[in-house]
Formats: sequence, structure tokens, C-alpha cells
Amino acid sequence: MTAHHIKLEKTGDGIAILTIDRAEKRNAMTYAMLFAFIEKVRDVSADDSVRVLIVTGAGGTFCAGTDLADLSTIPGETRGVRGEAHEGDVWWPLVSCPKPVIGAIDGYAVGMGAEFSSQCDVRIITPRTRFAWNFAHRGLVPDTGAGSWLLPRLIGHSRALRLLYSGGFLEAEEALQIGYANAMAEPETLLDTAIAEAERYLASSPFSVRRMKALVYEGLARDLPEHMQAHVTALSACFKSADHKEGVASFLEKRPAKFTGR
Repeated sequence: MTAHHIKLEKTGDGIAILTIDRAEKRNAMTYAMLFAFIEKVRDVSADDSVRVLIVTGAGGTFCAGTDLADLSTIPGETRGVRGEAHEGDVWWPLVSCPKPVIGAIDGYAVGMGAEFSSQCDVRIITPRTRFAWNFAHRGLVPDTGAGSWLLPRLIGHSRALRLLYSGGFLEAEEALQIGYANAMAEPETLLDTAIAEAERYLASSPFSVRRMKALVYEGLARDLPEHMQAHVTALSACFKSADHKEGVASFLEKRPAKFTGR
């Protein structure tokens, strides 16, 4: 219940597509699938040939959350959590990934699926997409911590708390209206739309994109002086990079840049 349910395709043009493929269970995640998912994201993170990651689900569903039948095999009073608090890529694999992450989200994104959607940098949905952080219905808090940390910063504290308290659905139109989703496509064009979005990022320097992503997410937990110190460090590194040299040269020579990420 690992390799054939978590599929990673590298297109060869800098885009990787990670698919949760257990459609008969609405892509509900077992622990084995979760750790396979984390390992695939680590693979993408370490692969310089991959510039953008798209995360999606098979069969008209993104992810219906944790497979409760699998979860119930271990009694709650003896069940451990998935890792230590400092293990960022265990809890937030998609945030920890230094590449842009696009969620191509169709159908249900519930529980862990909603959490993973919050960890995506950009979310593209369909008219039938429905998000729900239904952890209160199971006597839990949001299982990766994204619902209690990232979600309020994405949509505001009051909206986030309303969703968390009720466990109710955030429907597609409202998700788009409040900015939680960035774009909407029909189910049959969802992946093509996500790929087109990913291709926009391929024109950018991987060296600077990696640092911008870190500045944005790490900046959520910093005060302004700390952020500016990190900013100065990142900007100084950019000035010294081969990508900056290439970016200037390509502009002056009126040609597309050929970035190496260095």
C-alpha cells in the first residue's frame, strides 16, 4: 500500500507530478502511504532537475484524509505522532520542499487532504472541489499543524476558526472568492492548467525562487529585524550567484535566460 498508491512522474522538462492514487478509497492515506508521500517529496527536493512540483489526486478526489480503518489498528492512548516537532519535512513536507508546489485539487480535500492543500504554495481547483478540516469531529486538532498555523494566515483567523470549529465544508466558489484557491478549471483540464502554471515558473531562477520561498514561510515566524537580516543574507547570496549573472546577461543580450540554480 505504498509505491503503487503514491506515484511520482518527472516530465523531463523540470516539472514533477506527485499523485495520490487510491481512488477506491477516495485517496485516503494510510501511515505507509503517508511516509511514501514524504519520501517522494524528499526525492523532488533533492533533484536539481525538478523545478516545480504538482500534487494531485486520482479519480476525481484529492485526498479524503487519513484512513480511519488503518488508524484504528493502533489504540489512541498508545499511538505515537509521526515525528518530533522539529522534523519539519515530516509534518510539512510541501512547505519544506524548496521548489514551488502547486496543488491541482479536484473533489474532496478533507482532513489530511485539506492540510496538504494548505501546504501548497498555489492551489488550482475545480467547481466540485470541497475542503474540510473535520478534525473536531474526530476529537483531534489539525494533524499536521497547517490548519492551526498556515490556514489563519491564508484566510484570516475568524474564517479559519469557523472552519475548524464546525468541521464544515469550504466550497469551491467561496475558496476562490476568499483567495484560498488561486484559479479554477474544469476537472478534465485541471492538470493541464496546473502544468501551464508550473511552466510560468520555469522562466525564473531556481536560486532566487528557493530563497524567496524560504523567506516567505520562515518570515511568518520572525519579527521584522530578523526577517531583514535573512533578507540581506539572501540578497547578498543572489548577487554572487551564477543565476544573477545569467539573468543580467540574458536581459542585455535579449535572449531567454538559461538558469542553472547556482
